[in-house]
Amino acid sequence: MMKLISISMLVLFPGLVGKFMHSPTNEKADAILGEWVNEEGNAKFNIYKSQDRYFGEITWGTGGDTKDSNNPDPKLRGKNLVGMTILKDFKFDGKNTWSEGSIYDPKDGKTYSCKLTLKSGDKLEVRGYVGISLFGRSETWSRFK
Repeated sequence: MMKLISISMLVLFPGLVGKFMHSPTNEKADAILGEWVNEEGNAKFNIYKSQDRYFGEITWGTGGDTKDSNNPDPKLRGKNLVGMTILKDFKFDGKNTWSEGSIYDPKDGKTYSCKLTLKSGDKLEVRGYVGISLFGRSETWSRFK
C-alpha cells in the first residue's frame, strides 16, 4: 500500500521533485556565473562555481602586461595572466553579495580581501580591500553580451 502511495505521489506531483532540486536560493547564488568585462573594457573574466564556492579567471585581455611580472614570487613572473584565477573562494551570503573571497591584482602583485555585489542582472561591483571593506577600491564589471 505504501509503495502505491509513493508511486502515486510521483505521478500526480512531478513538479515537487523539481522544486526541491532547483531551489531559488541556488538560482540567486549562481546569478554571477558567466562572463564579465571590467570598466575599461580591456579585460574579460569568467566567474564559475566549484562545489559551493565561486571563482573567476581572466579569459581575455589583461589591461596591460600579459605576464604576471609583478608577482612577489620571481618563479611566477613569467606566467600568463590569461587563464589565471584571480577571484578565489567566494561564498554567497544570501543578499546579492558574495564574500569571504580574495582578489589578486596583477598590477601590483598583491592579493586583497574582496566582496562581490550584484547591483543588477548585468552590473557587478567588485570591491577589493585591506582589513575592512571601508578601506578599499571598487570597480563595476558589466556582463559580457
